[in-house]
Amino acid sequence: MNQDAPEPAGKQASIPWRLVFRIIRWTTIGGAVVTLALLLHKAPPPAVETSPQAAARVEEKIQQVEQTISSGVPATLRMDETELNSYLAAHLDLAGNSPASGAPPDIEQVRSAVRDVKVQLLDDSVRAYVVFDFHGKDMTLQLEGALHAANGYLQFVPTSGAIGSLPIPRSTLEDAVRRMMDSPVNREKLKLPADLSDLRIEHGEVVVSYK
Repeated sequence: MNQDAPEPAGKQASIPWRLVFRIIRWTTIGGAVVTLALLLHKAPPPAVETSPQAAARVEEKIQQVEQTISSGVPATLRMDETELNSYLAAHLDLAGNSPASGAPPDIEQVRSAVRDVKVQLLDDSVRAYVVFDFHGKDMTLQLEGALHAANGYLQFVPTSGAIGSLPIPRSTLEDAVRRMMDSPVNREKLKLPADLSDLRIEHGEVVVSYK
């Protein structure tokens, strides 16, 4: 009996394909595991300062602006990074339940899932760090972009973002923000007061102009 007889051609051809399929399968599983790990990995919070004194300064500035515009004189409110974060920490109600599934989500539903917010003011843009609850698991969202007023509504134009340590493709990010902001329910909540003429980030400050 010939021990060196060649195996059938069909059997020889099937071995490489099984190997290829096995590699693809495990590569796909490995990629999914890495993606999940990046999603669940909380990004470290930015170093921003807060203080009761800074929050009180903002309250005084708001009162001064209200008194000025009540007399028919235009006014401008400016807040630096410490003042903004202090005011948010003092006034944001971050307790609540996770938002229900659905698209686009309601702004109030999104807000109810937020556990922490920190904002960095760059030269002419804003970078937000948000900790939110997702089915009992704290995850982080980072967004950077331009904030301004247009036609009486608050507008945000994203330039970059990440969930956990996983970057969000810009096209996906722009589409998600556009869908949320264009939703009829959300649009009314983004409507600015009639006496507010402009809102922008300028030289690392929030600048709000009133008529």
